[in-house]
Amino acid sequence: MAEEQQESTLTVLLAFGANLGIAIAKIVAAVITGSASMAAEAAHSIADTFNEVLLIVGLRRSGRPADRRHPLGYGKERYIWTLLVAVAIFGMGALFAFYQGVETFLGHPAAESDPLVGYVVLAVAFALEAVSWQQALRQVRRDARDEGLPVIRYIRRTDEPTSISVLLEDSAALLGLIFAAAGLGLHQLTGSAVWDGVGSMMIGLLLTAVALILGRINLNLLIGNQADPRLVHDVRELLAAAPEIEWVVDIVTMTVGADRVLVCARLDFHDALTAGDVERACVRMSHELRDAHGEIDEVFLEPVPRDDPELRDRVIARYGQRQAPGAGPS
Repeated sequence: MAEEQQESTLTVLLAFGANLGIAIAKIVAAVITGSASMAAEAAHSIADTFNEVLLIVGLRRSGRPADRRHPLGYGKERYIWTLLVAVAIFGMGALFAFYQGVETFLGHPAAESDPLVGYVVLAVAFALEAVSWQQALRQVRRDARDEGLPVIRYIRRTDEPTSISVLLEDSAALLGLIFAAAGLGLHQLTGSAVWDGVGSMMIGLLLTAVALILGRINLNLLIGNQADPRLVHDVRELLAAAPEIEWVVDIVTMTVGADRVLVCARLDFHDALTAGDVERACVRMSHELRDAHGEIDEVFLEPVPRDDPELRDRVIARYGQRQAPGAGPS
C-alpha cells in the first residue's frame, strides 16, 4: 500500500509540473494569437494545475491513521478531494471554454495575430502532456493487472481514483490540444473565426464529459461501494468452510478507502458450541480473512439464528428472496 501511495504521488507531481509549465505557455500564446480555443486550453491547463494540488492534499489527508473520532480512518476523504477536482474541471475549464466559444459565435472574437506561436506552444504542450499521460497510463495498467481486471473494468470498479483522475485529465488535455490546433488551423485557412469557436466548444464538451465521469466514480465511493464481488465471494466461501459455522446468513462489505475494506458477517454457529468456542472461532476467522485479503481492514462477525424472521426480512429487502437465510446453499 505504501508503494502504491508513492506511485500515486509521483504521478500527481509529474502532472502538476507539466500542467504548470503548459498553463503559462498557453496563456502567453492565447494573448499573442487571440485564439478562443487557445484561451480555452489555457483555462483547461490552469484548472488541471489547480486539480493536482487538490489531489496531493487528498493523498496526504486520506493517509492519516485512524483515531477515536474516526475509527475507520480517513480513507474516504480522498474521494471528497477528487470530487472537488471534477467540480473544478467543469467550473474552471468547461464553463470558460463554452464562454469563449459563445463569444466567438456572437461575433466578438479577439483579433488573431501570428498563429505560429500557438502551433509551437501546442506542440510543446502535447509532448509534455504525453509524458504525464504515459506515467498515469502505466500506473493504471499496473494496478489493473494486479487486480486481474481489464483497464476499463478496473476504472469502473477502482477504489483508488487518484491515478484515474490524472489519466482522464491528461487524456482530455491531449484531445483538447488537437481540438485547439484544428480550430486555430481552420481559422487561419478559412479566415472565419467560427472554427476557433467550434474548437473552444469541443474542448468544453470534452471537459464536461470528464467531470461527469469523475463525479460519478467518486459519488459511488462516497456513498459506500460494496467490495469487489470476487472478494465478497471468497469471504463467503472461507466463512462457510469453517467447521463451527452452520450457515452464512448475511455478508455486508463496504469500501472505506483505497485498498481498505470493512467486512461484516452474520453467522449461524452450531448450537453445541460454547460461548468460548464461538469467541475463539470469531478471532480465528478474522485473522484468516485478513491473511487471505490484505485489503480487509476491519472484520465484524455477529452470531445470529438463521430462522429469525426480522433478520430474514431485512436480508430479503436488501438482496431478494434468493439470498434469504435458508433459501439455498451458501
